Amino acid sequence: MQDSGYQKYSPHIALFAVQVMFGSSAVLGKLALQGFPSNAIVGFRVGGATLAFCLLQILSRRGFFLDKFSHYLHFAFFSIVGVIFNQLLFFKGLSLTTATNTSLLAVMIPVFTIIISALIGNDKLTSRKIIGVVLAAGGVIYLIDPSKASFSSDTTVGNILIILNSLCYGIYIAFSKKLVSHYGALKSIAWVFLIASVANVPIGIYSLQTVTLNEVTSISWLALAGVVIFPTILAYYWNAWALARVEPSIVAIYTYLQPLIGFIFAVFFLNEIFTSRLILSAILIFIGVFLVTRMRKREIISKI
Repeated sequence: MQDSGYQKYSPHIALFAVQVMFGSSAVLGKLALQGFPSNAIVGFRVGGATLAFCLLQILSRRGFFLDKFSHYLHFAFFSIVGVIFNQLLFFKGLSLTTATNTSLLAVMIPVFTIIISALIGNDKLTSRKIIGVVLAAGGVIYLIDPSKASFSSDTTVGNILIILNSLCYGIYIAFSKKLVSHYGALKSIAWVFLIASVANVPIGIYSLQTVTLNEVTSISWLALAGVVIFPTILAYYWNAWALARVEPSIVAIYTYLQPLIGFIFAVFFLNEIFTSRLILSAILIFIGVFLVTRMRKREIISKI
């Protein structure tokens, strides 16, 4: 009973932790951008994660190579949409728009994921899931307050890049489900980042030519280290681990917790005011997440 309970709830605990990690990326990213160009941050992020994942996979002694040549092509595709384009679009978009816009536009990730996943047969598009996504998205939008967003011509390019970033991440979650389940989280994520490093690391090294490293502040270096460790190594691994165990729609819906977690952190650590807006948003988001993640009895039986 305890084992079955652990198997049932552990993916959800992991996904919650992932959102805490991803929720820190905008703040850490903004601090890192004070000392490094966006492409350099992506290079450090992908390069550091590649070393960590590949080393862990080798030490696990479970075999490093994939079963079929076609699987290498699949993982190359996952790398392109899930890491290369995803990271470049996010940090470039973040540098050209506001953190509020970034959080607001990120509500598109579960929408893209569930639609794509349903189209390719990796998920079922039910009325319960649609209602859950709408409620959770409404909670995020209300929390962020669209009136604070800036959609002027100055942020148009950045906003478009963040939308494309959301689309890429949705494609990655939807399409990678089967092979991640087959190979497990560590080997899958090791190959995703290893392939991505071929493009991201050289681009990052080249962009460092514009930076005088001796002049970069310790805050920017610490923020860069935080970007590599938290919203990259830990978040991507736990996300892949959970994806191997639950539907893509469940992985996607948890992204709606990111802005909520960010606002809660601001209340406790930055002395921001705890408002009724935060309470109502939290209720809507948690109801939405519950509706998408809740399994009916016949769904539970089919998985036994």
